[in-house]
Amino acid sequence: MQEHASRGDFAANGRLLRIAVIAAVIGALSTGTAWVLLHLISFFTNLFFYGTLSFDAQSPAQNHLGPWVIVVPVIGGLIIGLVARYGSPAIRGHGIPEAIEAILFGKSKMSPKVAVLKPLSSAIAIGSGGPFGAEGPIIMTGGAVGSLIAQFFHLTGAERKTLLVAGAVAGMTAVFGTPIAAVLLAVELLLFELRPRSLLPVAIACAVAAFARPLILGAGPLFPLQTAPLGTIGLVSCTIAGLLAGALSLALSTSLYKIEDLFGKLPIHWMWWPAIGGIAVGVGGYFEPRALGVGYDVIGDLLASHLAVSFVVALIVVKAIMWVIALGSGTSGGVLAPLLMMGAALGAVLGPYLPGGSPGLWPLVFMAATLGGMMRAPIMSVIFAFELTHDLNAFAPLLLASAVSYGFTVLVMRRSILTEKIARRGYHIYREYGIDPLERHFVDEVMTRAPVAIDAEMPLDAALETHFGRAQKHRAYPVVRGEVLVGMVDRDAVLAARHTTTATTMGELFGVNVAPAALATETLKTISTRLAVHGLERLPVVDDPKHRRLVGIVSRSDLVKPSLNTFEEEERREVFRSPMFFSGAPRAAQRPTAATSPDASAGKH
Repeated sequence: MQEHASRGDFAANGRLLRIAVIAAVIGALSTGTAWVLLHLISFFTNLFFYGTLSFDAQSPAQNHLGPWVIVVPVIGGLIIGLVARYGSPAIRGHGIPEAIEAILFGKSKMSPKVAVLKPLSSAIAIGSGGPFGAEGPIIMTGGAVGSLIAQFFHLTGAERKTLLVAGAVAGMTAVFGTPIAAVLLAVELLLFELRPRSLLPVAIACAVAAFARPLILGAGPLFPLQTAPLGTIGLVSCTIAGLLAGALSLALSTSLYKIEDLFGKLPIHWMWWPAIGGIAVGVGGYFEPRALGVGYDVIGDLLASHLAVSFVVALIVVKAIMWVIALGSGTSGGVLAPLLMMGAALGAVLGPYLPGGSPGLWPLVFMAATLGGMMRAPIMSVIFAFELTHDLNAFAPLLLASAVSYGFTVLVMRRSILTEKIARRGYHIYREYGIDPLERHFVDEVMTRAPVAIDAEMPLDAALETHFGRAQKHRAYPVVRGEVLVGMVDRDAVLAARHTTTATTMGELFGVNVAPAALATETLKTISTRLAVHGLERLPVVDDPKHRRLVGIVSRSDLVKPSLNTFEEEERREVFRSPMFFSGAPRAAQRPTAATSPDASAGKH
């Protein structure tokens, strides 16, 4: 009873508090970083399009450059290419795939160069007219801040990952004012786990960023909106919206990587590619100036239904072409804001043909559904849209459309826009994750109980004859003095001891160091790690670390037993037989699982 009483819901220790405090500091720093990035974007926008040195926010759409506007994005792209080649190639791209790659394959380590050059290059790219958002760059920059602080404190790889993600999503919170959506972004895209050790610091960092944001960036929703409740007919409309948004996600993602492949075939160095992509941005900006830059003002106008349909059609076409070519060229910029604009534009065009809902509802629904389908994060997209608008009436339509879009892209796309880039670098990411079966089961469920042991006072020759002779039953045996564990020994160790030591009894084979052992209350995950670290095949199981009374043996082969439970849950189909009409046992009879079978402890050790 005491063993079960000691088992908790989570694996947590005192270090969690330390990481949480550091995460709070990172949340504040990421907010400051977001402020710097947004002001840098304004500075370069004023410099490139208006020839002034100012940090005042201004849209590039109001420029009076005429045809010369085509040259501005080319200059910006040329600067990005130079910074990437001679500074750090890590600044290329839209930020989130690079953050995921660092988390999964780079031990969550980022360099100081990225923390400085990523916001600078992104500000230049967006400020020179690039059709990108600030969220991707701030996610990577905030992540770099968190990673650098973790490295400064000499934290573990898992703790570095937590702080990297905390910095990344705190930056997103600061830009958009969406702390809950930022936490969900971490859970659905970046953490690849759901544990207190990661969730708590991330939530604290986002909360701190949300509290700090009004001090430097303003309060309230970015796009305040209030729509009317949607009737039952909206079920059909939202389903159609989800399918169309999913199709848009498919078209954009496929087009992006086809363009990237075309750039890869150019017979020139990739340093020049952003400048070539800048030509498309400049031409598009000449014909549709409001397609230039971040375009938060355009998103607001789309949600408020302030734009004519003819203009919106031209806008979505030009924005999509500019965005796909520019991003495919390897420049620096984010994807969230362009996706929001293109999704909202599609909703503004098709909304009048969908029954139900107020005029501002469908741009919002399409916006969230496009984001959910493209990034494969439907819950994040719903909460993100709500926090951007504070529109409670839109919750149900947002959820249905985002879920349908997500399901559409899961079925028709092997990888998302985020993971495709990583896959092209030779890494595969499996986005599904759950509780490891080894973490759900404990040693006492699978261990061999009452194992055969060798007395410590037994002579070596006698042990070789009785336990390691022709009648040998087990690969290795625990050695005990009384009931207390001394160590674990196999045939090769005994034979080697006869020729290299003066030991005469089994107990003399062991030095003063305490032999590795397992506790019956430990998880199989812990034991699998211990076996790997020590290069062992099996471990003796003791009652407690102090008395070390031998109670069993756990081996590598025991660790696969929980997999039978998983197989039963995933593959075995039960046939329903109602007791009202049938008698006898069900056709798919219950059979004992590996962890509960009476034979579970009968394995060889």
